[in-house]
Amino acid sequence: MQKFAKMVIDKDFRISEIDKRVYGSFIEHLGRAVYEGIYQPGHPTADANGFRRDVMELVKELNVPIVRYPGGNFVSSFVWEDSVGPVEQRPKRLELAWRSLETNEIGVNEFAKWTKAVGADVMMAVNLGTRGVADACNLLEYCNHLSGTKYSDLRISHGVKEPHNIKVWCLGNEMDGPWQLGAKTPVEYGRLACETAKAMKLIDPTIELVSCGSSNTGMPTFPQWEATTLEHTYDYVDYVSLHQYFGNRDNDTEDFLALSMEMDHFIKTVISVCDFVKAKKRGKKDINLSFDEWNVWFHSDAEDDDTMKNRPWQHAPALLEDHYTFEDALLVGLMLITLIKHSDRVKMACLAQLVNVIAPIMTEKDGGAWKQTIYYPYLHASRFGRGIALQPVLASSKHDTKSYTDVTDIDSVAVWNEEADELTIFAVNRDLKDDIVLTCDIGNFEGYGLIEHIVLECDDLKAANSALRQTVAPKAGTETKVDGRTVTSNLHKASWNVIRLGRK
Repeated sequence: MQKFAKMVIDKDFRISEIDKRVYGSFIEHLGRAVYEGIYQPGHPTADANGFRRDVMELVKELNVPIVRYPGGNFVSSFVWEDSVGPVEQRPKRLELAWRSLETNEIGVNEFAKWTKAVGADVMMAVNLGTRGVADACNLLEYCNHLSGTKYSDLRISHGVKEPHNIKVWCLGNEMDGPWQLGAKTPVEYGRLACETAKAMKLIDPTIELVSCGSSNTGMPTFPQWEATTLEHTYDYVDYVSLHQYFGNRDNDTEDFLALSMEMDHFIKTVISVCDFVKAKKRGKKDINLSFDEWNVWFHSDAEDDDTMKNRPWQHAPALLEDHYTFEDALLVGLMLITLIKHSDRVKMACLAQLVNVIAPIMTEKDGGAWKQTIYYPYLHASRFGRGIALQPVLASSKHDTKSYTDVTDIDSVAVWNEEADELTIFAVNRDLKDDIVLTCDIGNFEGYGLIEHIVLECDDLKAANSALRQTVAPKAGTETKVDGRTVTSNLHKASWNVIRLGRK
């Protein structure tokens, strides 16, 4: 029996202008993300700085607006001074978070140069695990102060005359996690983050600061961590971070594709805590959200544990190299839809990570770079999800899974790019058996016609891409028509859909 869904879209159903930084990403000194990822001197595509041009082109295609750096867990033992100055004088260090060898060939200045080359800004994280207020202030002075002080002049002596002018700074990373070097209690972290933030904003009042939230929803201190830490940091910070990774460990695809509901609940809970602290403080500003780590992560767990336990202290070992399947791409699409739906409060987000490490882009050491399955929904959202997020009024059939009830078969959101006079509908059919006809009333978007319907689908949910073959890649959909104010699309079972409409 044919299934149907209905949706109403209207210009007046505004959620928010989407901050482009919601399509950010993340590069950590972990595995082959930096070395053999973005940087490989001697590679056939390497530029004068040793950066791989093939990787740069794929990053530029994604139009990544901001990249978080240098971690992640790595940052909690990061000595930033080791990463600047003459490369031949930089020390090698035992990197404790991932039990690897860090050569410091790439550091603050090189990464800033790379982000500029790919058209992105830097989201810099400071070490509040094994270091503290003074070191964070020194790094900020090094990066952002013009000249005439110890650390700004040190930067100039390193050949970087102009300040990097980095505007977004993370106050540590996952400080609630027992795996984190220098982990803190909520009060310990709240006090340290408050004093660090206060000092940093004296140096540069124009920066935006991100306070550490819970590492995931399963933490025993969630959401009390947010409530306690924000009571200390509220006056000085602009965002609180969220981190969440999902995996299909039970090989239950229906349950796996419902996990975006968990992401939605996480966001709503953190917003409510932020607003509680605002009310308790008699505050006037909203604390917004930086969902600066999110993705699917589980495929490589056993290999990673074996490498770190039995073969530690390698330089750039293969770690966290998940090879993503088609069903992973569907969940990534659902997570992107969730972020767009919360664009009124989620102002930044980072797909973690960008190259080789749980990443949309993979590289062969002396070969090419290629696109994982998850590259495509990220590409489409970043390219076509700029503008005003519109709240869809959606009526869809539902199903239950092992862990969730009333899971809608269709999840969807619309984005209106007023400047381009285009409307984009993102939709996932997570019904694994049936196609669904989606009928959209586009209301006051009179005169809009179909530009294209992009579909990502595959008969094999476990299909993955490789350097040799793009098994999962987008194609043109042929089953969408526009009749006046009605758009009718046949959304194939288990599919990611991008329906673009524009003025005729």
